[in-house]
Formats: sequence, C-alpha cells, structure tokens
Amino acid sequence: MASARPTLYGSRHAVSAGHYLAAAAGFSILEAGGNAIDAGCAAGIALAVLHPDEVNVAGVAPIMIRTGQGKVVTIAGLGHWPRRFPADLFMREHGGKMPLGILRTVVPAAPDAWITALSDYGTMSFGDVAGAAIRYAREGFAVFEYMATMIKEYEDGYRSWPSNAAIFLLGGKVPKVGDRFLQTDLAGTLQYMVDQERGAAVRGGRLAGLAAARAAFYCGDIAETIVRYHEQNGGYLARDDLANFHSRYEEPVKVRWRDFEVYTCGPWCQGPMLAQALRMIEASGGLAGLQHNSADYVHLITEILKAACADREYRYGDPLFVDVGLDELLSDPHIKARVGAIDMQRAMPDMPPPVGRYPANAPPPPEPSKARSDAVVEPDTSYCCAIDRWGNVLSATPSDGSWRSPVIPGLGIVPSGRGTQSRPDPNHPSGVAPGKRPRLTPNPAIAVRDDDSVIPFGAPGGDVQVQAMLQVFLNTFHFGMDVQEAIEQPRFATFSFPNSFAPYTHLPGRLNIEDRLPAATIEELQRRGHDVEMWPALTRRACSVEAILLDSKTGFLRAGADWRQPAYAMVG
Repeated sequence: MASARPTLYGSRHAVSAGHYLAAAAGFSILEAGGNAIDAGCAAGIALAVLHPDEVNVAGVAPIMIRTGQGKVVTIAGLGHWPRRFPADLFMREHGGKMPLGILRTVVPAAPDAWITALSDYGTMSFGDVAGAAIRYAREGFAVFEYMATMIKEYEDGYRSWPSNAAIFLLGGKVPKVGDRFLQTDLAGTLQYMVDQERGAAVRGGRLAGLAAARAAFYCGDIAETIVRYHEQNGGYLARDDLANFHSRYEEPVKVRWRDFEVYTCGPWCQGPMLAQALRMIEASGGLAGLQHNSADYVHLITEILKAACADREYRYGDPLFVDVGLDELLSDPHIKARVGAIDMQRAMPDMPPPVGRYPANAPPPPEPSKARSDAVVEPDTSYCCAIDRWGNVLSATPSDGSWRSPVIPGLGIVPSGRGTQSRPDPNHPSGVAPGKRPRLTPNPAIAVRDDDSVIPFGAPGGDVQVQAMLQVFLNTFHFGMDVQEAIEQPRFATFSFPNSFAPYTHLPGRLNIEDRLPAATIEELQRRGHDVEMWPALTRRACSVEAILLDSKTGFLRAGADWRQPAYAMVG
C-alpha cells in the first residue's frame, strides 16, 4: 500500500514525537547543540502540555537510553503506591473495584525520570529543555482534532472535578478544533522548578541546579500543595512518599532476533511481551512462506500474542515484589511449549492457560465481557524518540490521562493515576501493595543490528502498544518496508485477555482488524474461530507507532511518524 507520507532522511540528527510542536521542541535542542537525551526530554515534557488528555507532567515516563558507546539503560519512570496505602482497601471497602479519583494515585515519577536522564546522560539544564513546554502552556496552542475528540469522549470524567473542568471545559464546553488551549497554572509549576534550578546552578553548577529543580517538585512548595490536597480529600500520598522517591535504573531485557539485539524494559511493564513474541516467531519457523497480512500470518501472530499476554497476566508484576521468573519465560522450553500449543487451523478460544509456575493464591482472570473492543482501548500515552550526531539514542513513552483523577488546584497537574493498572486484589501478581509499582503498559524499545544500525521505536495505546510495535518491526525488518511505509500498513490486535486498565475487561477470542484487508482474509480468520470486529481504516485505536532508523550502511537517519494520531518527525 502506498505511503501517505514520505520517510524523512537526515544525516545529522532526528526526533519523532506525538505532536509536531513537541518534535519542534526536541529538534530545536538538537540544532542548538544538545544531545538526544536533552532533545528527548524536551519533546517528552512538551507532550505533557500538548497532549494533556494523554500525558501528564506528574505522570509516568519510562525512558530507554543507548549511549554512543553502546551502553543501554532503562529508567523506570514509574511511581509506587503510597507507603501507607492499605493493601486490602479496594477489596474491603469497594467490592473489589477501583473507583475513579484520588485513590488511584501513585507517586508521580515523570519529573524525576526526566531530571535523572538529564543529570546522568544529558548536557543541558531543566530550564533549557522545559522552555518550550512552559511557552506552550503559558501562551497556549491550537486544539487539534484528536485532542478535542478525546476530551469529548471523556467529558463526564472531566466534569467530575471543578479543577479539571476549569482547564479542559473552559466555560463549561468541550473545546473545538482551533481553540487556544491555555494551562497557566501548569506553566507556573514548571517555571517554579526552573527558578529554583537557576538559583542553585549559580552556586553549584548544572547538576546542583537539576537537583534543585527536582527538590522543588518533590520536597518544596509543589509537594506541599499535593500532600495538602490529599490530606484534605482522603488521599494517601504523603511527604515522605514524594521526598524519598527516585526513579529506578532497571536492567533492560535483551533478546536475540536474527541479526538484532532487541531491548525492552522489564516486567514492571509489558515490555518483555515483545521479547517473548519475537522468540516465539522464530521458534514457529520465522514466518517462512507467509505473506504479509495473509490469514496465516495474522492468525499466527495473533496466537503468539495471546500466549505472551497470558504470561503477562499470570506472571508480570513489580520484580521488587514478585518473582516473575523472566529467564524461564524467555527460555527455549517455555517458548517451545507456547508455540507447540498453537493450532494453525483453529484459534484459541481465549488466552492459553499458565505454563510453569503460577501463584497458588492468584485470583482467576475476570469474567468474559461482551463489550466492543473500542470501549477498552485507553486513549492514554504518547511517544518520543531522538538520535543525535554522536550516536546517542533516547526512546520514551510518557503517559497518564487527566480525566481519571483530580487536577491539584493551583498546580495544573494530576499526580499519577497509574494505580489503575494494578489489580484491586493484592494476591494478583500486579495487585495493590504499599510501595509496589503497578504493571505499566507504556514500554519504549530499542533494537540494534550487528552492523550497529539502531532503531528506537514505541507507541501509545495501552494493550495495543506491543502488538502495533511488533507489526511495524516485522514490516521493516522481515518484509523489507521502509520506516514510514511499515508504520502505515493495516494493523490487527487481539483483546483475548483481561485489559490492563480498570475494570480489566476480558474479551475472549476478540480480534480487531483495520478495514483495509481483503474480505476473503477476514472470512478465513472467522472460519478459524476468531471473533473478528472491524476497525475503521487508520483508526487511532490501532495505535500511533513512531521510529527512527540510523542505517549504518548508508549513514542516513530515516524517520517515520504515524498519522493515526498526530505524530510528527523532524530530521537534520
């Protein structure tokens, strides 16, 4: 299928982000001499202003970095449940449900994650990289179609709290495309961090300034305002939860796929699903003889993804609390067992049962639902990546919507409501516990070829993220498409597992497909037992994948961005 956008080529640096102004913010940093970490942080912080329906300054920000020397690190950028949160609260007082609102709050991680990346791998100040975000918040930007649609879709949530409605429903109305969208309180919050940084930097230099910017959020007036609101409104976030928080460096998960090393984040998020799926593809025969998006191809990838989702459901959780056994999940015996259970002529009616260890007291999966898949695809998260002239790479998936929990009055932020991705039952591997992190859906990735070509890639879209990332990766490196062409191909997604977000909707056998495949392919998939539900062509539900390929053979950077959502790339 012909591409609607060209792949962009550059020889020096590139950035791709979920909004053109975020890409511009990152690109201006690269042009000013900053590195990929500086640029990626600028784009990521800007996304929290430009996509406030999907990303929050006080949300989550998982970050993956590869240095020009080849070192790969991940910064979790994910907060934990308050230390005093009762593990049985949702089971005891809410009937096993997780209500919207302040009780979903975990420690905000994004500010610390960006500042950690800047301190250890960047070259610029917080003020340098946050300058564009502050301007977009203070001066405003034009509401775009996707944002207006999302605010309309979640209007009831925004109306739940006056502080949210005052920003997102100005004058009581859903904003229209082209309206100027202002966030003056948010601009003030970021400016306070910059002001604190400047004073400290004069005395102690760049690192002292970055530490002061962090302290302004986690120990200073911002923290006091957050904690006071929680104390007054039945929340559990306390001063020591904020003051003692630091984003953890976590070992990346690495798997071999043909002539690539593919790096994902650990099982505190869903990232290892990508590693498992790639291993299962090779164990099944490496797609030999399968045509792109044929019935056989869609069926095999779907069944592999069901198996990976099953392991996520049964095993993934915060590895500080849960013995995930990731080595076992990636081992040859486990991969062969999963692949051996696939019938190429018959779809599994649901995700497969556990293989290997399974917590004896873990609750069973939620009961099946008859909901449409559209109803369970969360409009949450964005993505940004950058590569610089020195070979540094950043891949990041900032997130957290603004309709699930209250905006803190005067600050313009929603402290992370990512608790929505924990299970109310503490016996579940991703169940609630004081100090424990939810099992996150955002999961940036980086792949490195043996010739030192490198590609950061990622996507928004909850449970569809890994599925879309896998398909774009295969389109590029198995089917030989260029980056932009690979991104724009029709996609499919299984929902045959409990959703990662409350209320954890379970849709056994459900397979969604964008309406661009031949009718005969759809009919054959239905014959094999898939409960097929059609998506419109190029729907936002199929996720917006972005990628930059640094091709070592040509020396060119090739950047792509997905117009299913308003993502943009810039190269130089």
